[in-house]
Amino acid sequence: MRKIWIAVLVVILMLSALPAAMASQGDGKNGKSHEKFQLGIEVLLNDRIELVKGKNVGLITNPTGVNQDMVSDVDLLYNHPDVNLVALYGPEHGVRGGHQAGDYVPFYIDEETGLPVYSLYGPTRKPTSEMLENVDVLLFDIQGVGTRFYTYISTMANAMQAAAENDIPFIVLDRPNPISGVKVEGPVLDPEYSSFIGKFPMPMRTGMTMGELAILFNHEFSIGADLTVVKMQGWKRTMYYDETPLQFVMPSPNMPTAKTALVYPGMALIEGTNVSEGRGTTRPFELIGAPWIDAEDLTDALNSLNLPGVQFRAAHFTPSFSKHAGNLVHGVQVHVMDRSSFNSVLTGLAVVKTIHDMYPDEFSFRSGHFDLLMGNSWVREAINNGDSVDAIQNRWQDDLQQWVQNVRNQYLLYNPFPAKAQPYKNEGVLGIQPYQIKVAPGQSVELTVSGVDAEGNDLQINAQDVEWEVTGGIGEVEDGVFTATSAGEGNLIASYNGFAAERTVTVSPNYVNNIRYGVHSDYTRIVFDLNKTLEYEINKSGDVLTVRVPFAKISGELNPEGGAMKLSNSPVVSQIAYSVQDHEFVAKLHLKQSEITYETPAFSHRIVVDVMQGE
Repeated sequence: MRKIWIAVLVVILMLSALPAAMASQGDGKNGKSHEKFQLGIEVLLNDRIELVKGKNVGLITNPTGVNQDMVSDVDLLYNHPDVNLVALYGPEHGVRGGHQAGDYVPFYIDEETGLPVYSLYGPTRKPTSEMLENVDVLLFDIQGVGTRFYTYISTMANAMQAAAENDIPFIVLDRPNPISGVKVEGPVLDPEYSSFIGKFPMPMRTGMTMGELAILFNHEFSIGADLTVVKMQGWKRTMYYDETPLQFVMPSPNMPTAKTALVYPGMALIEGTNVSEGRGTTRPFELIGAPWIDAEDLTDALNSLNLPGVQFRAAHFTPSFSKHAGNLVHGVQVHVMDRSSFNSVLTGLAVVKTIHDMYPDEFSFRSGHFDLLMGNSWVREAINNGDSVDAIQNRWQDDLQQWVQNVRNQYLLYNPFPAKAQPYKNEGVLGIQPYQIKVAPGQSVELTVSGVDAEGNDLQINAQDVEWEVTGGIGEVEDGVFTATSAGEGNLIASYNGFAAERTVTVSPNYVNNIRYGVHSDYTRIVFDLNKTLEYEINKSGDVLTVRVPFAKISGELNPEGGAMKLSNSPVVSQIAYSVQDHEFVAKLHLKQSEITYETPAFSHRIVVDVMQGE
C-alpha cells in the first residue's frame, strides 16, 4: 500500500512540473531561445557598446525600435550611463507612430526625454547638416516588412547619404525580415520610376533584412557611408516572425500583424487602383473590395485560378476612412493557407487583373501610383492589353534572377545562404558625394570622395590622388569639380587606391516655362512654372523683389528675349519683368509699396511667391 502512495505522489509531482516545463519550451518565445536570440539593439548594448560609448548619438526610430521586453530604444539609450542620446528622427508615421500614411509630421520636443524630434517625412526627407550638427554617430532601428515600397527603406537610404556627406558613422541595428529572408518576388524597379516609395532598383519582395539592404545600398549605389550593421544573434533567413521570440509591434497604423506583412508585397498593388485595399478596417491588405463588385462572383473567379498557397472568401465591409469610406463594399478576404508556396506578388497581380477584366467600366488605375508601386509602366499596359498573368510574370523573371544572383546574394549576412552565395565580407567601399547630381549645361558641382577600408577605418583621401573618368560626353572633372558641358546622361567614375565608385549624372537645361499670378483679398500669388524643381534665390531691395534661378532659360509661353507683365488689380505688385542674364533667369517684381512681406511655400516644379502688405 505504501508503494502505491509513493507512486501516486511521484505522478502528482511530475504533473505539477509540467506547466513550468511547457512554459520553458512552449512556442519558442521564452526560456533558452529567448536567451540565444538577440536583436541588433541588444547586441549593441550587451557586446558592442564601444560603438556609441561617450558619443553624441542621433537615433532614427519608431515604435518598432524596442528590445525583446518591448522597452523602447529611446529609453534604453537615453537612460544608459555610457550613451549621450541627443536627437531623435522620425520617419513616416513619426517616432511614436501616431500618424496615418502620408501625414506630414512636424518638428517637436519629445515629452518623455525633452529631446528634439526631427521629421524625415515632409518637406525634409533627408537629415540636413543643421539636424546633424551635434551628432557624432547616427543609429537606425526600424522594423522593415520585406517590401520595396515601404518608405522606411528610403528613409534609411537618405539618412545614409546624409551621414556620408557629413562624415558621421552610420549604424543599423538589425531586425528580422518578418516574411523570411528567402523568397524574392516581383519585377526589379526601373530607375525611371524611382520615388520615395521605391528608391533603388530591387524587386517588390526583397528577401533581405534592413541591415543587408543598407550594405547593398552602400556598395551598389556608391554611397560610401562609414556603415556598421549590428547583426542579430539567433536569426536564420528561413524564419518568419512567429518563429522568433518577438512580439509583433505595428510598424505603421495599417500594418497590424505579421500576416499583413505577408500579403503586403502584392496586395498593396490595390492601392494603385480605385478598389479599397482595406484601409479603414481591421484587416488592411487582406480585405479588398468596391461597391460595384459582386463578392461571390469575384471569389469564384479568383479561386478558380488555383493560385499557390492562397484561398479567397467572399467578404463585405465598410471602411471607416480612405477609399469608399462609410460605404458598404463587396469583395474578398485573402487567406494564406500555405505560406511556403504562397506568392504575394503573383496573387496581387492576379487580383488586379481579374477585377480589371470583370469590371472594365468601373475599374480604373490611380494616376501613376500603380506604376510607382510596380516599378514600371509596362505591367499596367500589359493588363490593359489583355496579357495573361503568366506572361506578365515570365517577362520579369530574367531580370529578377540576375538581380538575385549578381546583386542581392553578394550582401547577405545570415544563413542559410543560397547556393553559390557566400556570407558578406567587408572589403571596403568608396563613395561619391553629393548622391544625386542633376545639373544644367554650364553648371558646376564640387565633388567629395570618401570611404572606408576593409577594417572599417576611414580612407584618408587626398583629392589630388583621385582619378576621374566622365562618360557620355556630358562634361569634365578638374580639381574635384564637375562642370557640365552638354545635355545628356553619363557617369562619373572615381578611382582611388584600388577602390572605385560610380555616380550617374543627368545634364538637362533648366527652363522657366510660364509666369502666372492670382490676386486674392489679402495677398498676390506669383507662380513661376518650371520644367523641374530648381534651386533659386529671392531678395528685396527697395521697391523691387528679385527672383533668381541659376542656369535657367526662358521657354514655353514666355518671350525668349524677356518681357514684362502688368498687374493692374494687385494692391502690392505693379509689374513683373523677366530676362536671362549670364545663364541666370531673373524676374523683378516691382512693388507698389516698399512695406511688404512675402512667403515662398514649397511646390514641385514651380516657384511660388506670396506677396502681402506689410504690418
